[in-house]
Amino acid sequence: MDLTDRENLARQNCQSLNWYCFVTAGGFAKKTPHKEKTMDCFVRFLRKRKKVLLFSPVLVLVALYGPLSVRYIEGLIPMEKCQLPPGSQLRPGNHVDNSLDLWSRTDVQTCTYWKAPVIWDGMFNPQHYDEVYRRQNVTIALTVFAVGRYLDIYLEKFLSSAEQHFMVGQRVIYYVFTDDPDRVPQVKLSAGRIVTVIKVLRHSRWQDISMLRMKTIADTIDSLIHHQAQYVFCLDVDQEFVGRFGTEALGDLVALFHSYYYHKPKFFYTLDHNPKSAAYVEQGDMYYHAAVFGGTWQQVKTLTQSCYWAIMQDKNNQVEALWHDESHLNKYFWLHKPTKVLSPEYCWASAIGYRSDIHVVRLVWAEKQYSFVRQ
Repeated sequence: MDLTDRENLARQNCQSLNWYCFVTAGGFAKKTPHKEKTMDCFVRFLRKRKKVLLFSPVLVLVALYGPLSVRYIEGLIPMEKCQLPPGSQLRPGNHVDNSLDLWSRTDVQTCTYWKAPVIWDGMFNPQHYDEVYRRQNVTIALTVFAVGRYLDIYLEKFLSSAEQHFMVGQRVIYYVFTDDPDRVPQVKLSAGRIVTVIKVLRHSRWQDISMLRMKTIADTIDSLIHHQAQYVFCLDVDQEFVGRFGTEALGDLVALFHSYYYHKPKFFYTLDHNPKSAAYVEQGDMYYHAAVFGGTWQQVKTLTQSCYWAIMQDKNNQVEALWHDESHLNKYFWLHKPTKVLSPEYCWASAIGYRSDIHVVRLVWAEKQYSFVRQ
């Protein structure tokens, strides 16, 4: 989910949110009709919590300098650190992930408590990873949905940039799901890389397009992909590759640490706390972004099937998860821990601004035009 949606949610519930949520929503810094309303909420909050008044000048100063400065300050909040002792192996035998240098980046979290690596620049040798997977003769499937105006605005840039940066030197099959196959752009492809176009229905609500892609992916893995590829990555189309997104990202079950949450304390994660929803989670390990996930075809089939069943359970109970398929994805990763986590390098939002721990950006959110594409 994008920042604009989260801002709107924060504003709608401003009386129940604390000052941090106001500031990160950008309500004070932006000269919009929401500014005065948000400031009123903030004042009411301070009046209810008199102890915070001691810090109010600091908070106002922070707010006045805008969301970028606030996000910069947020980036100073330390992350959890890998607790494995130096020399520890993540996998048995000679698994390629044992070549990761978990201690080369002391500024970030490089592994989880369940021994999954978190992939950052400087931890891996790209040539070594590429050679290992070339010897295994793997094929990677990349699924992407381009329905309605998303096809016209985003798909060509997505595919052309993927040809420059996604799994370069490996065999790749792009599975493009669209409601209008005749309008899929022709992109020059390298040897061993092909595009397969599959027609899908266009749902009236963008939320349904997002959620029901889970069933489409699971069905396509079952009918087609598992005959052709060993690994599957599922990405949103409104993104652009700008740096290496390579074989270091391959794993059994791969999740992405959300760029807006990787420095936030866990109680700020926007998990679904509605016990009536199948996506209900009290507290998660990380907040995962639904714009990128993947793994072996077996694992991705199980994930997408499970999320679809949970979505349909909610529909039958007339419930909709807070962040739709992303909420169900986070619930799945809470129950079934990912074996590899990609750092925010693998899906960065430029609006966050400068972060000293982001040495390389590999995939970025494209400029959002939701008022147009979701019509």
